Amino acid sequence: MAHESSMETFAEKKQTILKMGGAEKLARLQKEGKLNARQRIDLLFDKGTFQEIGMFGHSDRPEMAERTPADGKITGFGHITGRPAAVVAQDVTVLAASSAGTNRRKISYIKNMSSRRGMPMVFLSEGGGGRIPDDMGSGNMTSSGQDPTSFLHLRETPWVSCMFGPCYGNPAWYACMSDFVVMTKKGVMAVASPKVSRLATGEDIPAEELGGWKVHTEITGFVDAVTETDEECIETAKKFLSFLPLNANQRPLKAEVPEGTGRNMPSILNHLPESRRRTYDVRRILECIADGEELFELKKYFGRAIVTSLARLNGNSIGFIANNPMYLGGAIDADACEKATSFLVLCDSFNIPVIMIVDTPGFMIGKEGERKKVIGKIVNYMNALQLVTVPKITIVIRKSYGQAYLNMGGGKNSDTFVAWPTAEISFMGPEPAVNVVYGVTEEQDRGKFAELKEKVEKESMPWDGAGRFYLHDILEPSQTRDWLIRMLDYHHDRLKGGICRHLMSSWPNAF
Repeated sequence: MAHESSMETFAEKKQTILKMGGAEKLARLQKEGKLNARQRIDLLFDKGTFQEIGMFGHSDRPEMAERTPADGKITGFGHITGRPAAVVAQDVTVLAASSAGTNRRKISYIKNMSSRRGMPMVFLSEGGGGRIPDDMGSGNMTSSGQDPTSFLHLRETPWVSCMFGPCYGNPAWYACMSDFVVMTKKGVMAVASPKVSRLATGEDIPAEELGGWKVHTEITGFVDAVTETDEECIETAKKFLSFLPLNANQRPLKAEVPEGTGRNMPSILNHLPESRRRTYDVRRILECIADGEELFELKKYFGRAIVTSLARLNGNSIGFIANNPMYLGGAIDADACEKATSFLVLCDSFNIPVIMIVDTPGFMIGKEGERKKVIGKIVNYMNALQLVTVPKITIVIRKSYGQAYLNMGGGKNSDTFVAWPTAEISFMGPEPAVNVVYGVTEEQDRGKFAELKEKVEKESMPWDGAGRFYLHDILEPSQTRDWLIRMLDYHHDRLKGGICRHLMSSWPNAF
């Protein structure tokens, strides 16, 4: 055969690279219940579609070439349920997937291709930060700053990060730039490892406490979803991408509407207690409205007073923002503000209409909130709401009081603003209003208090707002799904093909 020697060399090098960090390290991953980087890629992409780029890359240091197959980061393209996507997979079996010159150039190439050609970017992450000694010294360190766009994500395409184990440095940076982050319970995300942190600060903190899944799902909100296994992690990432377009210049794909959708709409009011003091889970109401009663919730354990969820309506992707009285009585705290803001940015960036379902007594006030910068979070939230250019529809189903009335889409803060007959809209709830406005407490004069409370409650009902056309309509609750389908069709921007202006494309994911 012609060029036999060259082809044999090619085959041998390729076989060596596919062995990754060696059988022993691969076996260790398997024993831990983890997939290796190439197995994760196989699970992410449709069978036979992965096209690797940069397979023969290795360390810039000649003496390390044989020890760094693919330089510890596997990059390329493939199809996810028939649609193209780009991938960077960290191979923790090769020098802990540490970052260095060659793999940084590979990542830069793949990211650039993803943005220029309009396809999602997926990071399959596990590993350390900068490689030592590659980054030691001024010559080496200055070489790592040659791509000024390394930490720029303008949301031309969706970015997703899957975190399977300890992720320090670069994998954490990319996660904080991603539009969706899913982590297994073995995952850890931090600036540096516990060892480096201990040397720098003297603190001896276990990895899970430093940046485990509970930290990032409940406290920081950096992680959108958590799973038990690598397989579930990747399936969750693929599910998220199914709701999104390939890029910001497309609309999400329309899906089939599952049989039986909407069958529980006639009983939707059964999920809303008549007493405003009683709690309930707003997800039950959202499920009645959504196709197949399916919600894809983001940041479920963070800012729980608000639910942010992708869903479909008549086959089209939508985003729900809903107050949840199960937590803090639906009062919006600093975390919930941040959660709602980041979700508005996501939906607007990828042409997904926003539906706001309102039942809130206002903002959670007090010392803790002020120290978490709740004032700034409220204003950020309002600022984002004004920059949203996808359709915004707001439905008040129970309480809508004070400034939160505006943050939850009240008045001209939505394209269409309506209420159920059960709605109450005012500056504050009836009980404190009687005290503040009339100076009467229940202890002072029970009869007068009850009389004034009834007056305030009547004034808070939605009829006057609708009568003066500040509310656009009052809905029959059981007709909400059908009404939303019709209104979203009318709100479709036929002049621009349903593509919005993306005014928040540069809004930071972590703020």
